[in-house]
Amino acid sequence: MKRGHDSAAVRACFLPAVLLFHDSLLMAGCAPLRALRGCMPHERRKTLQTENPAKLEGFASLGITGALLKATEAAGFDSPKPIQIKAIPPQIEGRDILGVAQTGSGKTAAYTLPILSSIAALGTKRLPRTARALILAPTRELAVQIEETIRLLSKGTHISTALVLGGVSRFSQVKRMAPGVDILIATPGRLTDLVREGEVKLHETRWLVLDEADRMLDMGFINDVRRIAGATHRDRQTAFFSATMPSEIESLARSILKDPVHVEVAPQGTTAAEIRQSVVLARLKQKRKVLATMLADPAMSSVMVFARTKHGADRVVRDLERDGFSAAVIHGNKSQNARQKALNGFRDGSVRILVATDIAARGIDVPGISHVVNFDLPDEAETYVHRIGRTGRNGADGVALTLVDPNENAKLRAVERIIRMKLPVAADHLGEPDPQGEPRIRQAESDREHAQQPREHHRAGRPGGPAKPRQGFGKKPFSANKEGGKRFSDKPQGAKRFAEQPAGENRAPGKKRPFRRRGQQNAA
Repeated sequence: MKRGHDSAAVRACFLPAVLLFHDSLLMAGCAPLRALRGCMPHERRKTLQTENPAKLEGFASLGITGALLKATEAAGFDSPKPIQIKAIPPQIEGRDILGVAQTGSGKTAAYTLPILSSIAALGTKRLPRTARALILAPTRELAVQIEETIRLLSKGTHISTALVLGGVSRFSQVKRMAPGVDILIATPGRLTDLVREGEVKLHETRWLVLDEADRMLDMGFINDVRRIAGATHRDRQTAFFSATMPSEIESLARSILKDPVHVEVAPQGTTAAEIRQSVVLARLKQKRKVLATMLADPAMSSVMVFARTKHGADRVVRDLERDGFSAAVIHGNKSQNARQKALNGFRDGSVRILVATDIAARGIDVPGISHVVNFDLPDEAETYVHRIGRTGRNGADGVALTLVDPNENAKLRAVERIIRMKLPVAADHLGEPDPQGEPRIRQAESDREHAQQPREHHRAGRPGGPAKPRQGFGKKPFSANKEGGKRFSDKPQGAKRFAEQPAGENRAPGKKRPFRRRGQQNAA
């Protein structure tokens, strides 16, 4: 107690003198003491902002910090996009998100960065066969693209990822999930199988993302999505992203989201302003020649051609190869390895033309695609928006050309209603005659028609004139005798057998003889 009283007495004695000396130094302009006085909390914050204002710019202003911020900047993400500015802060706060954004708007980073920021603080201890976060994608290509983005943004961290999708070995996926992972990217079909078999457990999944939910609806995955969402942790955080919002998607969103923050950066069906869109009028038989003429332009350096069906895509590739163009194709009948090989070749520039069905309308993020050509208009008008969204990404310029047959006018009007603009006509080939096929192709078609003609046509030029009609298996020709009576002979075949039968068993005219075994005949 005495020591305490002495300390208080000392402070009371010397404090006025110290303050007087301090004020005199400040009036004299002493910079060190002025800086010392500025070490109050409010002044400290102002000093830090003045010394390094860049820390509160870009993604740092959205709450991204530490190694994740460095990896984001190293990956080339300098300034956040509108969807990221609106979606990242609420997710960091723990809110659910309902996002509507056009393709190529940057929504992948909008939902991956908050998840990475939260998981980075949890450590490396994981439960076997579990995933802390689950991202559902409708197609294999989109799932692969999402995992590549996550690896890029989480470089230098301990975060682990796994892919679960169809078309590849199940064994490698089960082995990857055995120790547990931080983020699982999956397609609904294969994930449903593994969850049913107990190879994947979702009860510890606290972050759920549905990307391109409207596409999952179109592909028939809506029930699988409901079951998967029901198997995750009850206190999960959910992000729901879709390019369009039909009534079925709104119903699904209401069933799995809790008081979501609605984020919409562009109206549904809006296309990027950097894409120049136009149509080329051509009949179906003219489209091959028109496409070949277009591809002869060196400005079309990297081209995606969309066909409506898988067989149509294969036919376009065959025609391009006959016309001297090298092209690759991806569609649902191709294995995952074949599809990935074609996509990698298109990405590294060794393949100039990639022909695809609508399965590739989403999830392909290849920088530098100069042109998108719609060889056929899609059945769903919304798919047009996703198709042309492969070009003009990240602010780059792009061109979208659509070949329109007169029978596709109704589909064209539906597309124009969706995008709320009338597409200009770049060229009109309807007044031109249909091109003639190649000689070899014409000869093959002639041979097929020739083979379908009756056999009299083939033997007409042989000696002896046309052959008589075949009666089959060496039977006598169908003819009548001179008296115009019975066929083959005056005595019908089998007359002896009929004579040996009991009375009353002869066949009536126009009726079949009853079936009787040989033993039964002998017994009779």
